[in-house]
Amino acid sequence: MSDAYSAAGVDTAQADRGVGALVDVLKRIEPGRASRVVPLPRHYAAVLRVTDSLGIALSTDGVGSKLVVAEQADRLETVGIDCIAMNVNDVVCVGAEPLAVLDYLAVEQADPDALARIARGLKVGAEAAGVEIPGGELAIIPELIRGHPSPHGFDLCASCFGTVDLDAIVTGAACAPGDALIGLPSSGLHSNGYTLARRVLEPLGLDATPAELGGASVADALLEPTVIYVRAALDLLRSDVPVHGLAHITGGGLLNLTRLSDAVGWRVDAPLPVPAVCELIGRLGDVERAELWEVFNMGVGFACAVPAERADDAVEVVRRHHPGSARIGEVSDRAGVVEVDGLTL
Repeated sequence: MSDAYSAAGVDTAQADRGVGALVDVLKRIEPGRASRVVPLPRHYAAVLRVTDSLGIALSTDGVGSKLVVAEQADRLETVGIDCIAMNVNDVVCVGAEPLAVLDYLAVEQADPDALARIARGLKVGAEAAGVEIPGGELAIIPELIRGHPSPHGFDLCASCFGTVDLDAIVTGAACAPGDALIGLPSSGLHSNGYTLARRVLEPLGLDATPAELGGASVADALLEPTVIYVRAALDLLRSDVPVHGLAHITGGGLLNLTRLSDAVGWRVDAPLPVPAVCELIGRLGDVERAELWEVFNMGVGFACAVPAERADDAVEVVRRHHPGSARIGEVSDRAGVVEVDGLTL
């Protein structure tokens, strides 16, 4: 990852090493029985065998430092949507149908009004994704949580559970050179890259309305909820279009495509329109174009790999839910390489 993100306080190289250290220990767990884990290295969700034919898909994620903006703007009603989206969008990437989400809220103080506002977003997100929230956890830990401003701090994350037929898991292994890559549009930054975004945009103030944002404020742009792609993805999976890969474009931008397969590359020659907030961050922060593509989704929130001859059919399915979806490129034979906007990431 390049310089601007590191300067903002996110050392992705260190994070990679940290994850490696965690995984190195956790992969040695001996449960005292045969493992039920379906090997899906680097994929978006884990899958456990429940029966000979049925698997449970599991994912955990949070909203990250987008919550800082929500606290500063005192706008808590939509971050629950982000929390749901970050989890259900991951689970559907393995071909699973999300069924339920359990939320975890860590708060500086248990203010009923604030919790109700957060819950309203969770409700909207759950209904959009077609999932239930049958339980969760509230932890009051003022020693750990400090708000912006205090005492209104909180952290929000969740886990999602879904089911998938074991013979229908979308692993990405079927992706082959020549496959079409379909992009579904994002609504903005979604829930990634906020440490860099806040560092660049904070001097403007959350109420500022830069010309690039077309009348919207900085707070409006930063708090636009993450899009939930579950219904579009499930419709595509239930269609007769062979789905070779599904990718939720989150932190790392289009580099997320490489999580689907090490054997192929990805060429994006017709990217979707870049959100104005991304262009604003690039201009004000003097952020190199390559880094923008490596940090933000840059307009593509979700991607599907399908046979080239079925690209139009796939676009027709997902456009019913997400107008603006389009073929953005293809799978290439340059293993592990993502090419976009004249750049090699």
